Amino acid sequence: MNGHADRFTALIDACVLGGALRRNMLLSLAEAGLFRPRWSARILDETQKAILGITKGATDGARQRAAIEAAFPESLVVGYEVFEAQLDLPDPGDNHVFAAAISASAQVIVTDNLADFPAQTLKRHAIDAISADDFIADTVELDPSEAIVALRRMRERFANPAIDVPGLIHKSEAQGLLQVATLMNEYKAFL
Repeated sequence: MNGHADRFTALIDACVLGGALRRNMLLSLAEAGLFRPRWSARILDETQKAILGITKGATDGARQRAAIEAAFPESLVVGYEVFEAQLDLPDPGDNHVFAAAISASAQVIVTDNLADFPAQTLKRHAIDAISADDFIADTVELDPSEAIVALRRMRERFANPAIDVPGLIHKSEAQGLLQVATLMNEYKAFL
């Protein structure tokens, strides 16, 4: 692990971990030490359900969850429940995500449900909500050489089916990762 992980801690919401491309990008960047990922068991429960809903295979969700837990054992946030009752998000079902972010001293919550995490409410705890597209793009821009190598390694791991650089860029655009696709296009010679 290089020194980049001191930069920031990000709590990753289940809505972002559920989709394979976002999950792979985020975990590849985290594995490269570009940020410290955090989540709770409840977030992983929701992630597992989301993967099940996408792939229609219960074993896929369980397998992905086990892989996440094995790769990042230090990322599990516990004891966050003490904060939960004091929080007042528009959807009370998201209070556990905010509580885990507070407990982990995260600077950001990476979520594609930005409306569920009002800036004014989060600001009291010095936390920002940021979309996966913004977060991944920001992470790449902070350290392009490390980040692009991490994304290249991720792309090279895709075996069934394999994915080429234009395919990865297209898939990113199709999934709404427009800033990420633009950045990858700039660095495509290195992907």
